[in-house]
Amino acid sequence: MSWRNWVLRSRYRKVERFLAGTARSAQVQREVLFDKLRRNADSDYGRRFGFSGISSVADYRQLPLTTYEDYRPYVERVKQGDLGAMFGPGTRVLMFTMTSGTTGQCKYIPITTEFVAEYRRGWNLWGNRVFWDHQRLLDQWSLQLTSDWRKEYTAGGIPCGNISGLASEMSPLVSRVVFMNMRPLMKVDDARAKQYAALRLSLTKRNVGCLITANPSTLVELAKVADAERESLIRDIHDGTLSEKCRVPEEVRQALRWRLWPNPKRARELEQIVKTTGRLLPRDYWPQLELLSVWTGGSVGAYLPQLREVYGDLPVRDHGLSASEGRVTIPLEDNTSSGVLDYTSQYFEFIPEAEHGKPHPTVLEAHELEVGQRYFIVLTTTSGFYRYDICDVVECTGFHGQAPLLKFLNKGSHFSSITGEKLSEYQVADAVKMALEELGMTCGLFTVAPRWGDPPGYALLLEPGPHMKRRYELAAAVDRHLCRMNIEYRERLESQRLQPMIVHALPKGAWETFVARRLSRGGSREQYKHPCLTSDLEFIHRLEEMVTRTPGAWPHRRHGRPTSVPHVVSAR
Repeated sequence: MSWRNWVLRSRYRKVERFLAGTARSAQVQREVLFDKLRRNADSDYGRRFGFSGISSVADYRQLPLTTYEDYRPYVERVKQGDLGAMFGPGTRVLMFTMTSGTTGQCKYIPITTEFVAEYRRGWNLWGNRVFWDHQRLLDQWSLQLTSDWRKEYTAGGIPCGNISGLASEMSPLVSRVVFMNMRPLMKVDDARAKQYAALRLSLTKRNVGCLITANPSTLVELAKVADAERESLIRDIHDGTLSEKCRVPEEVRQALRWRLWPNPKRARELEQIVKTTGRLLPRDYWPQLELLSVWTGGSVGAYLPQLREVYGDLPVRDHGLSASEGRVTIPLEDNTSSGVLDYTSQYFEFIPEAEHGKPHPTVLEAHELEVGQRYFIVLTTTSGFYRYDICDVVECTGFHGQAPLLKFLNKGSHFSSITGEKLSEYQVADAVKMALEELGMTCGLFTVAPRWGDPPGYALLLEPGPHMKRRYELAAAVDRHLCRMNIEYRERLESQRLQPMIVHALPKGAWETFVARRLSRGGSREQYKHPCLTSDLEFIHRLEEMVTRTPGAWPHRRHGRPTSVPHVVSAR
């Protein structure tokens, strides 16, 4: 047996042990729960809720379901260096991962040494299975894009940023045999500059076999940048330079200098590709590509046709469902978002979708789920969160032993996330309200809905009125307030993964038709709650179709057909 096969086999045994352990995952889940309770029983939060007196799952369920706002005062103390607010003695907080909250304030999730160990264990299981299934990747380069874990520091001196950057810096030496070194690029904030620099380094290689990043929109944008900047990239590769128009910090440029040697041969290969095809696409300049690794669940799955167009008809391995608070699933097959519950890291509870938000919902453990049913996930994590509702909706697609197979559907009825921006209905309602006040305007019902495009974006749906005369200002003001409240939305606008907000004009009476249809299924007008945000990519189409088919909904009709159609007005 060669050393390579020995390494593969020894690492794959960890996957086999994980899968064998699903036969007793219900017991393991309870061990995970009580380990977390014991570890933090002496924290202020643990003493408040009597962790030391909890001896059963029934006892534990006396604790309330929580959201991030329940922990914000404790997190603020930890940010100041008071770890005892959330953690027991001996715990070390390495960083905070930052993500958008449901309000205008950012969420800071504490990342402890135990959390990092769990995070790396889940990624190793995922990666070991990938390299076992795609063994040719050992002879090729893998390109992984990560973000900085030290974007800012708390008053207590703890770094804040993205955990992927920390994991990259802590990666074992063996991984650097197959992963290209992109760590200096973590310090590049400009999204296009970061993509250009990544392409400048990676286009010198023909034998790139795997691309890894979270959102498929990132890979779509990477391909666009390569094609749009092909002349500059080929010149840089030929001359051994990095174009000055690539706006990277000087420290990054210096760190990359030793890797920027002239490669006229590769430049000529790329020139020939452009001469033959008229474009510079990854399916041509990386002919050995074997696998793409991105999220495929929920609305981001709509990007997959675009990936195939520019990267080729390749298998896609989903990362699995993971939140800032912890990993949920580990997909073990290509071309599916469904994965095995990571039962060894977090403790999971589930609420049936229809009961979410009720005062006393049914709460299930993982082994109690039913195939084909949908659930909201409730996490107990190593970050110090307990019975924490992350508002993710999943469907149980099967079981491996006692561990369910889950696929991510959406962020719940009050969230929308096309490319990972995680807009909440609260943010949208507040942004529209502030924009209207700022402009001295009023309007009736509205809904912000996703719209597919290249790139996609959001539309503010409004009926005709005086506000339409200033629609450009209104859309821009809404975007401005959303960017202030949601850092991920701002970053995706800046990196052009999302288009700016537009105003979509509906025909007069559209909302009345919509409300009447909703109320026909039950409920009273007094209790009606209009959706300010929807995650449905088909919402605009369905609404227009509903209005078109409803007699009297359009002001002018001829032979049962509308004489005009709603128009889209760009706010750019």
